[in-house]
Amino acid sequence: MAAHWVAREWGSPERWSFEQYEVAAPDAGELTIRVRAAGVNPADAKHVASSRPGVDLPVPIGYEVSGVVTAVGPGTDIVTGPVAVGDEVIAFRVNGGYATELTVPAQKVLRKPATLSHAEAANLLLAGTTASAMLHAVDAQPGETLLLHAASGAVGVSVLQQAAMRGIRVIGTAGRARFEEVRRFGGIPVEYGDGLLSRIRAAMADAGIGAIDAALDAAGTTEATETSLALVRDRRRIVTIVDPRAAAEHGFLISAGSDPDTARYRDAVRIELVEAAERGELIVPVAREYPLDQAPQALAFLAKGHPGGKLALIP
Repeated sequence: MAAHWVAREWGSPERWSFEQYEVAAPDAGELTIRVRAAGVNPADAKHVASSRPGVDLPVPIGYEVSGVVTAVGPGTDIVTGPVAVGDEVIAFRVNGGYATELTVPAQKVLRKPATLSHAEAANLLLAGTTASAMLHAVDAQPGETLLLHAASGAVGVSVLQQAAMRGIRVIGTAGRARFEEVRRFGGIPVEYGDGLLSRIRAAMADAGIGAIDAALDAAGTTEATETSLALVRDRRRIVTIVDPRAAAEHGFLISAGSDPDTARYRDAVRIELVEAAERGELIVPVAREYPLDQAPQALAFLAKGHPGGKLALIP
């Protein structure tokens, strides 16, 4: 018997159930993965906090995993090519990743980058594809300078690395304690809080930067919105992943995985991100690992903010 976390009622992770269940044998176009690590993301709790149209209870928890293939359906390949029992893989946008084992569609599975541990690999694609989609939304180009709010968070760190790969400069807001993390990945750190706009302009002057070409918001604060609007005239070059109300009010962009076009883009960029990780150009800082049966504790720590890296659940 396998085990997994399930929401049987809407609400916080403390209401979830850790249960035994039978893993379905893979059919054509499917495979079964023994989970070595499950990525932990805010969406895991957010999406079952209250009822949503088209979603019925119970809801298995978790969207991305890294593990080992234990069974393959007939005639099945994964996104990156042929697959066999014993292969190490990652799966993204699955249902029920907080598990010891699960069967998933092969179209959601890619080979695991050998350069990453299972804990790192399990956290590669949700943050990585979100970051890539933000850069894509504002049409970021080599030689440009971007403003990135929440630069030391999981998505921010991936934005910094992907921007650096493309020859794009980034001024990133962060707490002072996280400045070295921003610098580590090529960003120019600026402390958020009162006086942010003047500090950004001072950083621009120090770096010889004449203008901010686009702004990316992973913070969702009023300060982030106001600063972006003050520095970027073209609102088609401002994007948020966390504040749809501000986007609607001020006429700038929102990037969300629930949007079909954005979802297609995120799927299309998966191989590129795996290859970048294999080349050592894209890393995933992991702050803590928790046993799988401590999922609520991991989500509680994440909810406090500023975890210092990604979290992983280890069966």
